[in-house]
Amino acid sequence: MSKVTISEVKTHNDLKKFVKFPMDLYKNNPYYVPSFINDEINIWNPKENPALQYSEAKQFLAYKNDKIVGRIAVIINHKEEKELGIRKVRFGWIDFIDDEQVSLALIQTAIDYAKEKNIDKIEGPMGFTNLDKAGMLTLGFDKLATMIGIYNYEYYPKHIEKLGLTKEKEWVEFELIFPEVLPEKIHKFNELISQKYHLKVLSFKSKEEILKYVDPMFDLLDETYKHLSTYTPISDEQRKTYKEKYFPLIDKDYIVCVADASNQLVAFAITMPSYSKALQKSKGKLLPFGWWHFLKAGKKNDRANFYLIGIHPEYQRRGVTSIIFKEIWKLFRKKGVKYLETNPELEENKSVQLLWQDYNPINHKRRRTYSLDLNNY
Repeated sequence: MSKVTISEVKTHNDLKKFVKFPMDLYKNNPYYVPSFINDEINIWNPKENPALQYSEAKQFLAYKNDKIVGRIAVIINHKEEKELGIRKVRFGWIDFIDDEQVSLALIQTAIDYAKEKNIDKIEGPMGFTNLDKAGMLTLGFDKLATMIGIYNYEYYPKHIEKLGLTKEKEWVEFELIFPEVLPEKIHKFNELISQKYHLKVLSFKSKEEILKYVDPMFDLLDETYKHLSTYTPISDEQRKTYKEKYFPLIDKDYIVCVADASNQLVAFAITMPSYSKALQKSKGKLLPFGWWHFLKAGKKNDRANFYLIGIHPEYQRRGVTSIIFKEIWKLFRKKGVKYLETNPELEENKSVQLLWQDYNPINHKRRRTYSLDLNNY
């Protein structure tokens, strides 16, 4: 039996191989959606990724018969340790062929790294922070992936569980078919809530008008999710990077902001046209023709993805979600969008899931992180 060897990524050429491996692994898979190659490379550049200012990370490639057969990254987030008291090695960017010898070698690499750092727990797949992609797909292998979710073959969780790792956290995702007509009671309920709490939906003529609300959006994210066990506050460096990196990609029409009588932001939601098929066609590159596929997907698309929502805790049980949903419905009717796919939501995060409860949501995907206590290993 051929031996699996693990090699640390040291050079830029190694890093390109690391980034491109899943594109080869899923070459003929109709559900896999590639990331932008340059974005994936920049993740490991401290000048591009603010999380590297308080994290340490390494990447590895697995070889068998002189061929790349797997990859994995290991990360220690020192901010997480300092602010939440959580000490663990995160592993992510894990991909492998259907060979138990390969998956064992990759997980053993994460274990060895944790032992080297005197850390007794590993968990993954996950990125540097709670804003990064996380969770191994356990349901929905025959569903088209999204930009914000990890796709993997059905054999992945089987390998991981066979190695003794167990469920740590679970995420759920839903698909909704938007109704052509909203019931009259929803219109009346929206009017009642808006009047009772003096709330209004903000309108923007340009993206520049939204800029002054971007920091309040991040503040609302902190307020919305700080009760969750995994949440760490968003740093100033992250705010700056996300503004520069993602804000230019967002269509102003797909942003819903709700403010109180004093113009203080109390809730917001961001949706986007689905760019999954555009990413597949572009094969991870904007040039020379990838931008054209994105332009087309942005202009005409019957499918959208739900990306972010923030609701101040004081308003989470006051019907504000109904206002947000009505605005999204109005937008989608105008844009010709029929289907909405939510982002991964922690199973415990019931307050966000309440947003969909009246619209026949279908739980079409599930994903989880797996952990291993090395004290018992």
